[in-house]
Amino acid sequence: MNDRRTDSPEDQPCYVISIAAKMVGVHAQTLRYYERMGLVSPSRTGGRNRLYSPRDIERLRRIKTLVDDMGVNLAGVEVVFKLLDRIAELEQQMLHMSQELQRLTGRRVLPQANTGQQEDTNYGPETR
Repeated sequence: MNDRRTDSPEDQPCYVISIAAKMVGVHAQTLRYYERMGLVSPSRTGGRNRLYSPRDIERLRRIKTLVDDMGVNLAGVEVVFKLLDRIAELEQQMLHMSQELQRLTGRRVLPQANTGQQEDTNYGPETR
């Protein structure tokens, strides 16, 4: 699971468990169970109360969708999240490698992320 907390508004813990449960449409006990399963890690106050961030709420909604709408069990949800995290890591690695290759060759050689259009894939001398 991705437990990185930043200063962005999406990561600021602000919802107590009862509000988070209502926002997601589940019981508070369900949120406690998801935490025990390691699917979500809410922040804690000094008094050990759980506080959920908007990012936590979005993750909980994704869990609920996978379970309720797609029939995925919680073990499957965990696998889905691990795969999504790995895909994000690989995309970052590909971006860094593309930037390094561009720096070394002086030209863009891989598809641009958002357009899907391939620019220049000629890695060697012209062979036509």
